[in-house]
Amino acid sequence: MDLGESALKKMQDAKVHMKKVHTKNAFENDSLNQMSQAQFEIWSELLRDRTGMVLPIERKSFLVTSIGLRMREIGVESYDEYHKVLDSGANGELEWKYLIDRLTVHETRFFRHTASLDVVREYMNEKTVDAKTGSLTVQVWSAGCSTGEEAYTLAMTLDQQMSLRSDNCYYGIMATDISLPSIKFARKGIYSARRLQGMDANMRNQYFEQLEDGRYQVTQELRKRVCFTPMNVLVTSDNAIGKVDIVFCQNLLIYFDKGRRYQIVDALAEHLNPGGLLILGSGEILNWGHPAMKKIEYPGTLAYQRVESGNNTDHEN
Repeated sequence: MDLGESALKKMQDAKVHMKKVHTKNAFENDSLNQMSQAQFEIWSELLRDRTGMVLPIERKSFLVTSIGLRMREIGVESYDEYHKVLDSGANGELEWKYLIDRLTVHETRFFRHTASLDVVREYMNEKTVDAKTGSLTVQVWSAGCSTGEEAYTLAMTLDQQMSLRSDNCYYGIMATDISLPSIKFARKGIYSARRLQGMDANMRNQYFEQLEDGRYQVTQELRKRVCFTPMNVLVTSDNAIGKVDIVFCQNLLIYFDKGRRYQIVDALAEHLNPGGLLILGSGEILNWGHPAMKKIEYPGTLAYQRVESGNNTDHEN
Protein backbone atom coordinates (compact mmCIF):
# COMPACT_ATOMS: atom_id res chain seq x y z
CA MET A 1 0.00 0.00 0.00
CA ASP A 2 1.57 3.33 -1.04
CA LEU A 3 1.36 6.58 0.90
CA GLY A 4 -1.64 7.80 -1.13
CA GLU A 5 -3.69 4.68 -0.40
CA SER A 6 -2.68 4.82 3.28
CA ALA A 7 -3.82 8.42 3.64
CA LEU A 8 -7.12 7.61 1.90
CA LYS A 9 -7.76 4.67 4.24
CA LYS A 10 -7.07 6.85 7.29
CA MET A 11 -9.59 9.42 6.04
CA GLN A 12 -12.21 6.73 5.48
CA ASP A 13 -11.59 5.25 8.95
CA ALA A 14 -11.89 8.73 10.45
CA LYS A 15 -15.25 9.27 8.73
CA VAL A 16 -16.55 5.95 10.03
CA HIS A 17 -15.42 6.85 13.55
CA MET A 18 -17.07 10.28 13.37
CA LYS A 19 -20.30 8.69 12.15
CA LYS A 20 -20.27 6.25 15.08
CA VAL A 21 -19.64 9.06 17.58
CA HIS A 22 -22.39 11.16 16.00
CA THR A 23 -24.82 8.24 16.14
CA LYS A 24 -23.88 7.49 19.76
CA ASN A 25 -24.41 11.14 20.79
CA ALA A 26 -27.70 11.22 18.94
CA PHE A 27 -28.95 8.23 20.92
CA GLU A 28 -27.68 9.79 24.17
CA ASN A 29 -29.40 13.09 23.43
CA ASP A 30 -32.59 11.27 22.53
CA SER A 31 -32.46 9.33 25.81
CA LEU A 32 -32.20 12.57 27.75
CA ASN A 33 -35.39 13.74 26.09
CA GLN A 34 -37.26 10.67 27.35
CA MET A 35 -38.42 10.96 30.96
CA SER A 36 -40.97 8.45 32.20
CA GLN A 37 -43.84 9.42 34.47
CA ALA A 38 -42.14 7.58 37.32
CA GLN A 39 -38.91 9.52 36.76
CA PHE A 40 -40.81 12.81 36.61
CA GLU A 41 -42.45 12.04 39.95
CA ILE A 42 -39.05 11.24 41.50
CA TRP A 43 -37.53 14.50 40.29
CA SER A 44 -40.53 16.67 41.16
CA GLU A 45 -40.60 15.10 44.63
CA LEU A 46 -36.88 15.84 45.06
CA LEU A 47 -37.49 19.45 44.09
CA ARG A 48 -40.44 19.74 46.47
CA ASP A 49 -38.60 18.11 49.40
CA ARG A 50 -35.49 20.24 49.07
CA THR A 51 -36.98 23.59 48.12
CA GLY A 52 -40.74 23.41 48.65
CA MET A 53 -41.30 24.31 45.00
CA VAL A 54 -44.08 22.53 43.13
CA LEU A 55 -43.66 21.53 39.49
CA PRO A 56 -46.92 20.49 37.78
CA ILE A 57 -47.00 17.90 35.01
CA GLU A 58 -47.56 20.70 32.49
CA ARG A 59 -43.96 21.80 33.12
CA LYS A 60 -42.42 18.40 32.49
CA SER A 61 -40.78 19.56 29.26
CA PHE A 62 -39.18 22.45 31.16
CA LEU A 63 -37.81 20.02 33.74
CA VAL A 64 -36.47 17.68 31.05
CA THR A 65 -34.75 20.52 29.20
CA SER A 66 -33.24 22.08 32.31
CA ILE A 67 -31.91 18.83 33.77
CA GLY A 68 -30.76 17.60 30.35
CA LEU A 69 -28.69 20.72 29.68
CA ARG A 70 -26.92 20.41 33.01
CA MET A 71 -26.30 16.67 32.53
CA ARG A 72 -24.68 17.30 29.15
CA GLU A 73 -22.43 19.97 30.67
CA ILE A 74 -20.98 17.57 33.23
CA GLY A 75 -21.07 14.45 31.03
CA VAL A 76 -23.77 12.43 32.82
CA GLU A 77 -25.79 10.11 30.57
CA SER A 78 -28.84 9.06 32.63
CA TYR A 79 -31.30 10.57 35.10
CA ASP A 80 -30.55 7.84 37.63
CA GLU A 81 -26.82 8.55 37.45
CA TYR A 82 -27.41 12.29 37.88
CA HIS A 83 -29.70 11.64 40.86
CA LYS A 84 -26.77 9.77 42.49
CA VAL A 85 -24.49 12.73 41.77
CA LEU A 86 -26.85 15.01 43.69
CA ASP A 87 -26.71 12.65 46.67
CA SER A 88 -22.89 12.48 46.75
CA GLY A 89 -22.13 14.55 49.83
CA ALA A 90 -20.51 17.99 49.55
CA ASN A 91 -20.03 17.71 45.77
CA GLY A 92 -23.69 16.83 45.41
CA GLU A 93 -24.72 19.86 47.45
CA LEU A 94 -22.67 22.11 45.20
CA GLU A 95 -24.11 20.51 42.05
CA TRP A 96 -27.62 20.95 43.46
CA LYS A 97 -27.05 24.71 43.67
CA TYR A 98 -26.15 24.84 39.98
CA LEU A 99 -29.18 22.76 39.01
CA ILE A 100 -31.50 25.02 41.03
CA ASP A 101 -30.15 27.94 39.04
CA ARG A 102 -31.46 26.21 35.90
CA LEU A 103 -34.83 25.39 37.45
CA THR A 104 -35.65 28.88 38.68
CA VAL A 105 -36.69 31.47 36.12
CA HIS A 106 -34.71 34.71 36.50
CA GLU A 107 -37.31 37.02 34.98
CA THR A 108 -36.59 40.40 36.52
CA ARG A 109 -35.66 43.96 35.66
CA PHE A 110 -34.90 47.30 37.28
CA PHE A 111 -37.87 49.30 38.62
CA ARG A 112 -40.18 46.47 37.61
CA HIS A 113 -43.25 47.35 39.68
CA THR A 114 -43.72 51.10 40.07
CA ALA A 115 -46.75 50.92 42.37
CA SER A 116 -44.88 48.80 44.94
CA LEU A 117 -41.97 51.23 44.91
CA ASP A 118 -44.43 54.08 45.48
CA VAL A 119 -45.53 52.30 48.67
CA VAL A 120 -41.88 52.27 49.78
CA ARG A 121 -41.53 55.97 48.99
CA GLU A 122 -44.66 56.84 50.94
CA TYR A 123 -43.43 54.76 53.88
CA MET A 124 -40.12 56.63 53.83
CA ASN A 125 -41.87 60.01 53.73
CA GLU A 126 -43.87 59.14 56.83
CA LYS A 127 -41.14 57.38 58.83
CA THR A 128 -39.83 59.39 61.78
CA VAL A 129 -36.39 59.43 63.36
CA ASP A 130 -35.61 57.32 66.39
CA ALA A 131 -36.19 59.37 69.53
CA LYS A 132 -33.15 57.87 71.28
CA THR A 133 -30.59 58.14 68.49
CA GLY A 134 -32.00 61.08 66.58
CA SER A 135 -31.34 59.22 63.34
CA LEU A 136 -33.33 57.30 60.75
CA THR A 137 -32.36 53.69 60.02
CA VAL A 138 -34.13 51.43 57.54
CA GLN A 139 -33.30 47.75 57.05
CA VAL A 140 -34.74 45.90 54.05
CA TRP A 141 -34.94 42.25 53.03
CA SER A 142 -35.24 41.46 49.33
CA ALA A 143 -36.41 37.83 49.35
CA GLY A 144 -35.87 35.99 46.06
CA CYS A 145 -33.61 38.70 44.66
CA SER A 146 -32.54 36.74 41.56
CA THR A 147 -29.68 38.54 39.76
CA GLY A 148 -29.89 41.70 41.85
CA GLU A 149 -32.05 44.11 39.88
CA GLU A 150 -34.75 44.23 42.57
CA ALA A 151 -32.30 44.77 45.44
CA TYR A 152 -30.42 47.54 43.63
CA THR A 153 -33.73 49.15 42.65
CA LEU A 154 -34.68 49.26 46.33
CA ALA A 155 -31.27 50.70 47.19
CA MET A 156 -31.64 53.46 44.61
CA THR A 157 -35.18 54.21 45.79
CA LEU A 158 -34.15 54.47 49.44
CA ASP A 159 -31.08 56.51 48.60
CA GLN A 160 -33.20 58.98 46.64
CA GLN A 161 -35.77 59.33 49.41
CA MET A 162 -33.15 59.76 52.13
CA SER A 163 -31.36 62.44 50.12
CA LEU A 164 -34.53 64.55 50.41
CA ARG A 165 -34.32 64.55 54.21
CA SER A 166 -32.13 66.56 56.55
CA ASP A 167 -32.01 63.75 59.13
CA ASN A 168 -29.02 61.54 59.79
CA CYS A 169 -30.05 58.51 57.68
CA TYR A 170 -28.79 54.99 57.11
CA TYR A 171 -30.15 52.05 55.13
CA GLY A 172 -29.02 48.52 54.42
CA ILE A 173 -30.43 45.73 52.27
CA MET A 174 -30.15 41.98 52.77
CA ALA A 175 -30.81 40.24 49.45
CA THR A 176 -31.30 36.46 49.32
CA ASP A 177 -31.92 33.83 46.67
CA ILE A 178 -31.68 30.04 46.47
CA SER A 179 -29.54 30.27 43.31
CA LEU A 180 -25.82 30.56 44.06
CA PRO A 181 -24.88 31.61 40.48
CA SER A 182 -27.50 34.38 40.65
CA ILE A 183 -26.06 35.62 43.94
CA LYS A 184 -22.54 35.66 42.49
CA PHE A 185 -23.80 37.61 39.46
CA ALA A 186 -25.65 40.10 41.66
CA ARG A 187 -22.62 40.79 43.86
CA LYS A 188 -20.65 42.01 40.84
CA GLY A 189 -23.48 44.35 39.86
CA ILE A 190 -22.56 44.33 36.17
CA TYR A 191 -25.37 44.52 33.60
CA SER A 192 -25.65 44.92 29.84
CA ALA A 193 -26.93 48.19 28.40
CA ARG A 194 -30.07 46.35 27.30
CA ARG A 195 -30.97 45.54 30.92
CA LEU A 196 -30.84 49.23 31.77
CA GLN A 197 -33.18 50.23 28.97
CA GLY A 198 -36.06 52.37 30.18
CA MET A 199 -34.21 53.56 33.28
CA ASP A 200 -34.19 57.28 33.89
CA ALA A 201 -30.91 58.69 32.54
CA ASN A 202 -30.22 60.65 35.73
CA MET A 203 -30.60 57.49 37.82
CA ARG A 204 -28.30 55.56 35.51
CA ASN A 205 -25.65 58.28 35.57
CA GLN A 206 -25.79 58.59 39.36
CA TYR A 207 -25.75 54.92 40.30
CA PHE A 208 -23.89 53.19 37.44
CA GLU A 209 -20.46 53.43 35.86
CA GLN A 210 -19.99 52.44 32.23
CA LEU A 211 -17.25 49.89 31.63
CA GLU A 212 -14.92 49.72 28.63
CA ASP A 213 -16.92 46.87 27.07
CA GLY A 214 -20.14 48.93 27.12
CA ARG A 215 -21.69 47.23 30.13
CA TYR A 216 -22.64 49.08 33.29
CA GLN A 217 -21.63 48.40 36.90
CA VAL A 218 -23.48 49.57 39.99
CA THR A 219 -21.34 52.10 41.84
CA GLN A 220 -19.26 50.80 44.71
CA GLU A 221 -21.05 53.10 47.14
CA LEU A 222 -24.43 51.56 46.30
CA ARG A 223 -23.05 48.00 46.21
CA LYS A 224 -21.78 48.47 49.78
CA ARG A 225 -25.39 48.99 50.89
CA VAL A 226 -26.54 45.58 49.64
CA CYS A 227 -25.48 42.23 51.09
CA PHE A 228 -26.22 39.25 48.83
CA THR A 229 -26.35 35.79 50.37
CA PRO A 230 -27.70 32.40 49.20
CA MET A 231 -30.71 31.26 51.22
CA ASN A 232 -33.77 29.03 50.90
CA VAL A 233 -36.81 31.14 51.81
CA LEU A 234 -38.25 28.13 53.66
CA VAL A 235 -35.39 28.30 56.16
CA THR A 236 -35.66 31.71 57.82
CA SER A 237 -35.70 30.76 61.49
CA ASP A 238 -32.02 31.50 62.09
CA ASN A 239 -30.47 34.87 62.87
CA ALA A 240 -29.22 35.55 59.34
CA ILE A 241 -32.02 38.03 58.64
CA GLY A 242 -33.15 39.33 62.03
CA LYS A 243 -35.72 42.11 62.24
CA VAL A 244 -36.21 44.46 59.30
CA ASP A 245 -38.42 47.40 58.35
CA ILE A 246 -39.37 46.25 54.85
CA VAL A 247 -39.70 42.78 53.36
CA PHE A 248 -39.95 42.90 49.56
CA CYS A 249 -40.94 39.55 48.06
CA GLN A 250 -42.31 39.47 44.52
CA ASN A 251 -42.53 36.72 41.88
CA LEU A 252 -41.34 34.10 44.35
CA LEU A 253 -44.53 32.62 45.80
CA ILE A 254 -45.63 31.46 42.33
CA TYR A 255 -43.27 28.46 42.71
CA PHE A 256 -45.14 27.08 45.74
CA ASP A 257 -48.52 25.55 46.49
CA LYS A 258 -51.12 27.29 48.67
CA GLY A 259 -49.99 25.76 51.94
CA ARG A 260 -46.34 26.62 51.37
CA ARG A 261 -47.28 30.17 50.40
CA TYR A 262 -49.04 30.71 53.71
CA GLN A 263 -46.06 29.21 55.53
CA ILE A 264 -43.60 31.50 53.75
CA VAL A 265 -45.62 34.69 54.21
CA ASP A 266 -46.22 33.88 57.89
CA ALA A 267 -42.44 33.56 58.35
CA LEU A 268 -41.73 36.78 56.43
CA ALA A 269 -44.15 38.69 58.65
CA GLU A 270 -42.32 37.53 61.78
CA HIS A 271 -39.15 39.30 60.59
CA LEU A 272 -40.83 42.72 60.55
CA ASN A 273 -40.39 45.41 63.14
CA PRO A 274 -43.62 47.05 64.36
CA GLY A 275 -44.78 49.39 61.61
CA GLY A 276 -42.77 47.48 59.00
CA LEU A 277 -43.95 46.73 55.46
CA LEU A 278 -44.50 43.40 53.71
CA ILE A 279 -44.75 43.90 49.95
CA LEU A 280 -45.75 40.92 47.80
CA GLY A 281 -46.50 40.38 44.13
CA SER A 282 -50.08 41.21 43.18
CA GLY A 283 -52.25 38.08 43.10
CA GLU A 284 -49.52 35.77 44.46
CA ILE A 285 -51.51 34.90 47.59
CA LEU A 286 -55.24 35.11 48.35
CA ASN A 287 -57.15 35.37 51.64
CA TRP A 288 -54.06 35.60 53.80
CA GLY A 289 -54.52 37.07 57.25
CA HIS A 290 -52.32 37.65 60.29
CA PRO A 291 -53.40 39.24 63.60
CA ALA A 292 -50.31 41.45 63.68
CA MET A 293 -50.71 42.66 60.08
CA LYS A 294 -53.10 45.01 58.33
CA LYS A 295 -53.57 45.25 54.60
CA ILE A 296 -52.55 48.51 52.94
CA GLU A 297 -55.01 49.72 50.36
CA TYR A 298 -52.87 51.04 47.55
CA PRO A 299 -53.81 50.66 43.85
CA GLY A 300 -52.06 47.85 41.99
CA THR A 301 -50.21 46.46 45.01
CA LEU A 302 -50.40 43.70 47.61
CA ALA A 303 -48.89 45.13 50.78
CA TYR A 304 -49.31 44.75 54.53
CA GLN A 305 -48.06 46.65 57.58
CA ARG A 306 -47.17 45.17 60.95
CA VAL A 307 -49.20 46.78 63.70
CA GLU A 308 -48.05 44.80 66.74
CA SER A 309 -45.84 41.88 67.76
CA GLY A 310 -48.38 39.03 67.83
CA ASN A 311 -47.25 35.73 66.37
CA ASN A 312 -50.53 33.92 65.70
CA THR A 313 -51.83 33.44 62.19
CA ASP A 314 -55.33 33.54 60.79
CA HIS A 315 -55.80 32.21 57.27
CA GLU A 316 -59.19 32.86 55.80
CA ASN A 317 -60.93 30.26 53.69
